[in-house]
Amino acid sequence: MTTSAGSLVITTEDAVAVWTIDRPHIGNAISDKEFVTAFETAVDAANRDASVRAVILTGAGKIFSAGGNVKEMADREGMFGLDPLDQRYAYVDGIQRLPRALARLEVPVIAAVNGAAIGAGCDLAAMCDIRIASERASFAESFVQIGLVPGDGGTWFLQRAVGYERAAEMTLTGDRIDAATALAWGLVSRVVPHDELLSAAKDLADRIAKNPSHALRMAKRLLQESRTGPLESTLAMAAAMQPLAHRDAEHERRIAQWRSS
Repeated sequence: MTTSAGSLVITTEDAVAVWTIDRPHIGNAISDKEFVTAFETAVDAANRDASVRAVILTGAGKIFSAGGNVKEMADREGMFGLDPLDQRYAYVDGIQRLPRALARLEVPVIAAVNGAAIGAGCDLAAMCDIRIASERASFAESFVQIGLVPGDGGTWFLQRAVGYERAAEMTLTGDRIDAATALAWGLVSRVVPHDELLSAAKDLADRIAKNPSHALRMAKRLLQESRTGPLESTLAMAAAMQPLAHRDAEHERRIAQWRSS
């Protein structure tokens, strides 16, 4: 089944949803409210639908995402034409809703990076749980090269993916790294031939989606808590979640299957 919110095309097959940023004419820009709203709607729909167990995020055309709309910046259009105080709130009520939305997405999300991931596009990939790159992919935390800073949480996400020093190198130079370097630095978990990207992402998503829905969602929440929370709070959350998992019908079915094998 395929649905479209204009800037985001969603194709669902079995338990896996593929979200495609469909704005190649503007570099798959993600900074305006139209896209942000479509993205939030997709997140909330996936959270409500227990049949969805994994999401793949990719870009249409030759690019994953160029992040902000640079033409609008140059022309001082949209949020880029606001005075500084209003622009501050436009970031909060605009692109900063993306990391908040992904933080509440209950199912695992795989970034299938099909081309350049630049600026906020690089950050969007870093926000995902797992990243797979085409051999044609590249990544750049390029904000400083046009006199800006990461306005979407990129400094938080990138260093958790590649470590502080490499994140600092990417952020303070703005230089682009290729897919092989991204793999060596841990920004992506694998690099595949370009024509095999979506099939590789789908294979991984299927391996995730074969597991029980509620266990997957709780395991992801524990992973997120463990990134920043103390050990004691993680242990407490695990102790609260595990009895729920023990009483889930799918757990009982699989235990019965194990006993009979």
